[in-house]
Amino acid sequence: MKKICKEGVCLRAEGVSKIYPGTKALDQVDFDLLTGKVNVLIGENGAGKSTLMKIIAGIEQPSEGKIYMGEEEVHFRDTSEARKHGIGIIHQELNLFPNLPVYQNLFMAREKKKGLGVDNVYHKEQAEKILERLEHPIPVETLVSELRVGQQQMIEIARNLLEDDLKILIMDEPTSSLSEQEVQVLFKIMRELTAQGISIVYISHRLEEIMKIGDHVTILRDGKYVADADVSDIDVPWIVKQMTGEERAYPKKNRNIEWCKQESVLEVKKLTLPKQGGGYLLKDISFDLKKGEILGIYGLMGAGRTELFECIMGLRPEHTGEFFLDGKKIEVKSIAEQIDRGFALVPEDRQREGLVQTLDIGRNCSLSALKNYKKFCFVDFAKEDKHVESQIKDIHIKVVDKRLPILSLSGGNQQKVVIGKGILTRPKILLMDEPSRGIDIGAKTEVFDIINQYAEQGLSIIVISSELKEIISIADRVIVLSNGIKTGELVGDEIKEETLVLESYKGHHGQ
Repeated sequence: MKKICKEGVCLRAEGVSKIYPGTKALDQVDFDLLTGKVNVLIGENGAGKSTLMKIIAGIEQPSEGKIYMGEEEVHFRDTSEARKHGIGIIHQELNLFPNLPVYQNLFMAREKKKGLGVDNVYHKEQAEKILERLEHPIPVETLVSELRVGQQQMIEIARNLLEDDLKILIMDEPTSSLSEQEVQVLFKIMRELTAQGISIVYISHRLEEIMKIGDHVTILRDGKYVADADVSDIDVPWIVKQMTGEERAYPKKNRNIEWCKQESVLEVKKLTLPKQGGGYLLKDISFDLKKGEILGIYGLMGAGRTELFECIMGLRPEHTGEFFLDGKKIEVKSIAEQIDRGFALVPEDRQREGLVQTLDIGRNCSLSALKNYKKFCFVDFAKEDKHVESQIKDIHIKVVDKRLPILSLSGGNQQKVVIGKGILTRPKILLMDEPSRGIDIGAKTEVFDIINQYAEQGLSIIVISSELKEIISIADRVIVLSNGIKTGELVGDEIKEETLVLESYKGHHGQ
């Protein structure tokens, strides 16, 4: 007998479980996908959200349970079968070809033929149209490797919007690398899609976003269905309580003010980074960093935040300006020199720049500090193991065995490994670029606790964050950048949402 989805439901997952060796990622989950709505799927890292979506998109197959679309039960052996049923997915971790131009990425595996070849004139025209619709006019012949993470995210989104028979679009953390302006454009597109009857599954850890764009929320915890409700009937505290079993908010600082009496560990004077073809990415940026201080860097996408870190770490030797470490002038030329001097970087893109995916958890932790474990010409594995075990314990990485693959960890625990890798180099200065990107509110709390813990021990930390509440919560002082210019410096109670937003837009209006 055929199963019929109830009215208003375009897809139903019934009793779906997914068992991996040693873990049950999903446990008898029921999930209704409402037609023409933004269906928010939320839960902490490891709750099973991405696993459920991979099953619906044909990337994984369920260990048990059934999926129905309309009147029929469906089985997707791969993504091609799911796509034939109108299901597309935008992955959290970008799935692009960096050595190919934008237009070829957009039409990969769906090329239009012309004679014996492909119709690249058509591909370029369509690519320009879809990027214009997304208000992102990137030259379509640009190599994807030359784009910033936020731009690459828009390419991933654009690729799915090219599907003619799209019925369901799954978005896994689509805004994690986008500026506020880009998020608003995406929301507008999402509303256009739902108005056409397309159903969207939206996974996000940004609770305020969920309340803005979501229609219906389903919550998973520890691989199980917990609750679902219309967004109009709930609030953020309700969501947090269902996700975690308790009420949580952004962590509040409880730090002493001794850092402000310390001498500067780092001074940067008139840092300027030229842009290819004229102009600049950074211009005359000056600031200092004190021992034990948490210094925040805030600004919109393209403000120059990541470029600032790249200059400090020696990744941009074309910069001009002066650096002083403990009062002594230094020439910043290479990343190896900077690590030796006591600098460590937690990069924004943990998958591409922070982890080696073919190595296990322990070796990812120790990778940057291997020279500390030298014994003659070899690695002292006993010493390495001892330090890695201690680091795992110190920053509460939830792992059964450090020899497991790094990708077996949740996003939050992967991020802790990247942080641990930096801390194992015994740095004086830790640079953290979007340390809470793509992790849930529980893992964010733990990451912020780690930041506070090491600052109390005297580590000087610079944190980039796009989220206002985060930067207000964690930073002792905030430097605001806008279009490569320093537009503000706020301390203590001056650090407020409205002030940060105002300062971040100054460079856009020529003030």
